[in-house]
Amino acid sequence: MVGIILVGVDDSQTALRAAERAAMLALAFGAELQIVSASNVNMTKTFEAVKEEDDPEAMSHAYRELLTQSAQRAENIAAGVAEILRRNFPNLKVSSKAAAGAPGVAILNESRRIDADIIVVGNRRVQGPARILGSIARTIAAETTCDLYVVNTHPR
Repeated sequence: MVGIILVGVDDSQTALRAAERAAMLALAFGAELQIVSASNVNMTKTFEAVKEEDDPEAMSHAYRELLTQSAQRAENIAAGVAEILRRNFPNLKVSSKAAAGAPGVAILNESRRIDADIIVVGNRRVQGPARILGSIARTIAAETTCDLYVVNTHPR
């Protein structure tokens, strides 16, 4: 039995395609769909924000501010996708949230926390050089303890 399907999203059209496919799966299985967007802080931006200062307190404040902004952006992305899915799939039980960390790690951690039955991701970075360098789907496939569905999100 499938109870919870987790889909990882960002603000791309390919992520929305993956989320739509996850919604179809959730409806077919009578499962709940949970949408997660990763809040991944770029430390370079933190250091650039205070590069003129040597003040540890300023660095701490800048870092906290960047964490807050990143988390809010991720939450807004997940909530936006959830709203689209609620409109397009009115019988779907859907929730959304932000999760801290790099996308693959954030999705894996959230899937373990909620005991997801299926993780759904798009294949945006599974093409070309990313096949060698890695991708979110490859990261999750190597570590997940549940089923993984990789949606072909490239236009045909």
